[in-house]
Amino acid sequence: MIQIKNLSAGYGGKAVVKNVSLDFLPGEVLALLGPNGSGKSTLLKAALGLLQAMEGEVLYDGTEIRRMKRKEIAQKAAFLTQSRNTPSIQALRMVLHGRFPYLSYPRRYCKQDYAIARRAMDATGSREHENTDVTCLSGGQRQSVYLAMALAQETQTVFMDEPTTYLDINRRFQTMQTARTLAKEGRAVVLVLHDLPLALREADRIAVFEQGVLLCCDKPEAVFESGVTERVFGVGVHRVDTHHGAQYYCTAKEV
Repeated sequence: MIQIKNLSAGYGGKAVVKNVSLDFLPGEVLALLGPNGSGKSTLLKAALGLLQAMEGEVLYDGTEIRRMKRKEIAQKAAFLTQSRNTPSIQALRMVLHGRFPYLSYPRRYCKQDYAIARRAMDATGSREHENTDVTCLSGGQRQSVYLAMALAQETQTVFMDEPTTYLDINRRFQTMQTARTLAKEGRAVVLVLHDLPLALREADRIAVFEQGVLLCCDKPEAVFESGVTERVFGVGVHRVDTHHGAQYYCTAKEV
């Protein structure tokens, strides 16, 4: 389990995330919500050791992240980044990059690595593109390939920074279903999302940030009832109970 304790982190000596404490629990989908610039992506980078904490600590199964090697961290947590370069490479070869933490140099893939990579592509609906150059894929198709690369890393925690970007509505649902499947397998899944109704419907817990401060972290129903999302996002948030469970939607706030 990854634990964040009293963490402050940022850039150029200025804290973007301020005194945040948060646990990423196995078997749970945790959605991080907040306006642009509220510290969500910064928090993920600090949790992965990509950004050094100014204060506080990050613990991986009780071990402080500063005492861990990059390879050790990569074997415990995978990261689907928000933005990335698009190299000219076959999709399957890209997904195989997720196996790097388990390979020594020079990297040589075995049959098991290929099997794991193809299973990951099956899970994200990208298997049909395995022989296609990534540069020839649409934005949504590329996103599915990058998600497969994160899954191929086979870690106990998966961080996703805006994983539904570029995806059509069907792929958005598939991505959340994948997140739920990973959680059912006992993994901790942490997503930065801007789709508020999707987060309220699919997450087990929701953490709401504003200006680098964690305002609350609770079950979706409790977060909805608190009204914090309406205040932070400046929209009306509504719930309708259906035979498929609670459904949420947003409207412009009345002036």
